[in-house]
Amino acid sequence: MSGDLIHASVVARRQSGDGWRGVLIRGPSGAGKSDLALRLMGRGWRLVADDYAHVWTSDGRVWATAPDRITGRIEARGVGILAVPTCSLTQVALVVDAVAGTPERLPERQTTDLAGTAIPRLELRLLDASAVDLVATAIDRL
Repeated sequence: MSGDLIHASVVARRQSGDGWRGVLIRGPSGAGKSDLALRLMGRGWRLVADDYAHVWTSDGRVWATAPDRITGRIEARGVGILAVPTCSLTQVALVVDAVAGTPERLPERQTTDLAGTAIPRLELRLLDASAVDLVATAIDRL
């Protein structure tokens, strides 16, 4: 697989008329990337990649997929490795970065460079109960 291999989890949901749109979740080990992914999956999202993802740009869009060795598996801390339904490929529409402190109440719209392309960015405390709803709302607003 070409593209960059990055430390992140990726989940996606089907958007009416738009195919799969994904969220790439970044943060240090233990920040809650897999936890947030599992909670989103509980709301109908699909796993693309857990812990590492291949990311590349094609036709001005950023795409992500899982490395072959981890496809279809996610780590549930304290439980183990789970086999789950997946989406094999998604366009990345949003990057969520883990923060330890309190995110800004009304931040300016942010972007981050991912595979040479500017992608909307959101900072969240990944383990907050509201994180799932905030991610869903953010991707709906794009």
